[in-house]
Amino acid sequence: MVQQSSESPGLKLEVDGMSCASCVKRVEDTLASVAGVTEASVNLASETALVNGTAAAPELAAALHSAGYPARTVTVRLQVREMTCASCVSRVEKVLARAPGVLQASVNLVDETADVTYFRGATGPAELAAIATAAGYAAQVTSHEQSDRDDNKAAEASSLARRTWLALILTMPVFILEMGAHLIPSWEQVIARNIGTTNSWLIQFALTTLVMVWPGQVFLRKGIPALFKGMPDMNSLVAIGTLAAWSFSCVALFWPDLLPAASRAVYFEAAAVIITLILLGRYLESRAKGRTGEAIRKLIGLQPKTARIERNGETTDLAVEQIVIGDIVQVRPGERIAVDGTVIDGSSYVDESMLSGEPAPAQKQTGAELTGGTINGTGTLRFEATRVGADTTLAQIVRMVEQAQGARLPIQDVVNKVTAWFVPAVLAIAALTLGLWLWLGPQPVLSNALIACVSVLIIACPCAMGLATPTSIMVGTGRAAELGVLFRKGSALQTLQEATLVAVDKTGTLTAGQPTLTDLHVSEPGSEDEVLRLVAAVEAKSEHPIAHALVRAAGERRLELPPITDFESITGYGIRAIVSGQQVLVGADRFMTRNGIDLDTLQEQAEQLASAGRTPLYAAVGGDLVAVIGVADPIKPGSRKAISALHEMGLKITMITGDNSATANHIAAQLGIDQVVAEVLPEGKVDAVNELRSGGEKLAFVGDGINDAPALASADIGIAIGTGTDIAIESADVVLRSGDLRGVANAFEISRKTMRNISQNLFWAFGYNALLIPVAAGALYPFNGTVLSPMLAAGAMALSSVCVVSNALRLRRVKAHLEEPGQSSTQPG
Repeated sequence: MVQQSSESPGLKLEVDGMSCASCVKRVEDTLASVAGVTEASVNLASETALVNGTAAAPELAAALHSAGYPARTVTVRLQVREMTCASCVSRVEKVLARAPGVLQASVNLVDETADVTYFRGATGPAELAAIATAAGYAAQVTSHEQSDRDDNKAAEASSLARRTWLALILTMPVFILEMGAHLIPSWEQVIARNIGTTNSWLIQFALTTLVMVWPGQVFLRKGIPALFKGMPDMNSLVAIGTLAAWSFSCVALFWPDLLPAASRAVYFEAAAVIITLILLGRYLESRAKGRTGEAIRKLIGLQPKTARIERNGETTDLAVEQIVIGDIVQVRPGERIAVDGTVIDGSSYVDESMLSGEPAPAQKQTGAELTGGTINGTGTLRFEATRVGADTTLAQIVRMVEQAQGARLPIQDVVNKVTAWFVPAVLAIAALTLGLWLWLGPQPVLSNALIACVSVLIIACPCAMGLATPTSIMVGTGRAAELGVLFRKGSALQTLQEATLVAVDKTGTLTAGQPTLTDLHVSEPGSEDEVLRLVAAVEAKSEHPIAHALVRAAGERRLELPPITDFESITGYGIRAIVSGQQVLVGADRFMTRNGIDLDTLQEQAEQLASAGRTPLYAAVGGDLVAVIGVADPIKPGSRKAISALHEMGLKITMITGDNSATANHIAAQLGIDQVVAEVLPEGKVDAVNELRSGGEKLAFVGDGINDAPALASADIGIAIGTGTDIAIESADVVLRSGDLRGVANAFEISRKTMRNISQNLFWAFGYNALLIPVAAGALYPFNGTVLSPMLAAGAMALSSVCVVSNALRLRRVKAHLEEPGQSSTQPG
């Protein structure tokens, strides 16, 4: 039994049997009715449900099964070591049973195995093995899931294909017998003379009945119970329509005296063809839906099955699941890297494009970080595993994409409100249509009324409405992941395209974040080395990138750094310390002014540095200004193209930086940035963001550092550069796996095209029904005698869902702005 806390991310499970938006509503209501459920969200495209609350997994399973939408379950066998008695068995069973989504856990002491049944999608074999191991009983997977999602989709498509072919084989004779007269003159006479009309109808009855109870029995099995429970769905509409046509035909065949002579006709072919066409549509839809998760499959497929591990002086090939933190892994040329780690030996270039979208291979040497799933180049590497299993970057990306794909956008709430009453409304319209045709229709009144009523029932398509949003989300976020853009919050997919202003941090976002010392102007000629020695000694205690640049410069000059005391860092201003008995201050002009240091002696040199795009820093020793230091941070190669691409999208760009105004304006001029907000303290970035959007702008903030986290969280949309800090990434709505700013343009492109795609799908789904339901009801009959055949209605209905999914799949072709970078562009130096 699983208990979900109110703070938990929710229990994810996969649901069988959903075919339209009405099913989504019914499943959500079913889950919401279970005691302890606080929220339930269902995604038709991925066929998943996300449940929040404290409900027990078995109760959720029972409720879904009772409603006719069973949750998919998986049974996995774990090999569990170190169990010695029955109490061990009890403990292992308890810890496994408490895992999210677990329905049952059974442990066998004799053969040291545990069979665990759980909701597919809620957890996995590796996670279950880790839980048992954490409890003190080393466990590993001995058998994988009975069938993964891909296998399930393939089996579903295969089953639909078989049922469609069977329905087609049974339907063709019915169609030919009844509709052949439209193709062959005197066909009715041929049938009457050789078979007999009654025998022809009997054959049609037998074959159509087989179609309904064999390949088409899903509509009756699900549709009729749903109708009686007061929750009709698409299956209910098909069941009512085909049963109406079949029942009327049976009366005409077996009890003809009950009908007026003019109405004695059979419509077996309509019922059979309707079922066949809808099955064909669902088969095509299933195949198309299977392609929506291609990005996830590609990501999962990046991880190799085995890796070469060094243990106890031996090198062996082990399954990736068996790798533990601290293992030494060997990677040969051309192999995929198994897990995350740190290089301890070797040099190579690694292709990280599938994870970051960055096309250029990254050089890896001793100390470099490796990411599981990336491809090693021509060199050989040895690395220490630092993150394995569900903690690897690849696993986190997969989870992030899955969460985004399962998200419900605000626009979906409108769709859900409409679909909640859609099927009942269709039933009402069908009943009204039947009544009006019986009252006002021409002869044969009963037959014409039946045709119009059945056409209305069949033409209605909540399937397309239910698929319109989630299919686009799945394909759009999947394509985004391939381009190195991860939507941590699904709602960001919609809100990002609403942004009108992009505020960008400078250091580490527009620039490389690796400053270098370019100039050193001292007040006393010949004292450069001594000043740099004192400054570097103080900066050695700081983690700021500029501090690293100064320490690196001192190292290049082979200067010995003296010891320091009383170190203090004042965020946004500078640092101070005691060196050789003297107080040394290093920082911005505001820091010097704050401490009463006169800047006049080196003011001219500082202004020259700032006008050239370099950041001027000041150094004071013993209360006197001794130097102004010029530091330059190279502009990232893709920054210019990124700003240009964002401008082409109609967005305004503002740079927010703590740098001085002259330096910031110089960089802004180089990049074509519209507005500069300079000399902003870290705590002032939130105020700057709020002031920028005070005029009604919808603002997206792009940053990478710890001091950017509040602004990322405060902005309407926070976009974190993936090469930045974990704190910044956790505060963001969107994460760019690449450090290239062109990923921001990719994010906007995906957001805009996905939302446009959703709008197209919804327009088609709603427009289709708004246009064709009246036509099916006979609205055109008084003007031109047009009556829509139920068979054509079935074909149109099946086609609508296929069109929606196919349109969503076009998002897979969205092109990236992140191309092969050219020559590095740096500030003048």
